[in-house]
Amino acid sequence: QVQVVESGGGLVQAGGSLRLACAASGFTFSYYAMSWVRQAPGKGLEWVSGINSGGGSTAYADSVKGRFIISRANSKNTLYLQMNSLKPEDTAVYYCTKYPYGSSWSSESRYDYRGQGTQVTVSS
Repeated sequence: QVQVVESGGGLVQAGGSLRLACAASGFTFSYYAMSWVRQAPGKGLEWVSGINSGGGSTAYADSVKGRFIISRANSKNTLYLQMNSLKPEDTAVYYCTKYPYGSSWSSESRYDYRGQGTQVTVSS
């Protein structure tokens, strides 16, 4: 069955960096676009970044553009999110998501699987 498992979250000071990883299994990872979404305390889900199946095209929310970098290693079935210059407002649970085959990787696309999430806390 499809599984996506996030790791790499933690507590970091404002201005610091973290690298999230998402290990995928149960499907042919290289065929599917992927994304990261997050949910801050008391708020709804927010799309953060998306990447196409080959890794050559990416997209970012305005709130993270220039600070976060999404990438993937298809040989390792792993998705990454490098988060730099972190701000307290980046505090959230971060989820790895898989899109249906042929789907775009934009904020308008609907994912079909989501992991359990990893907590990122940025202190001021």
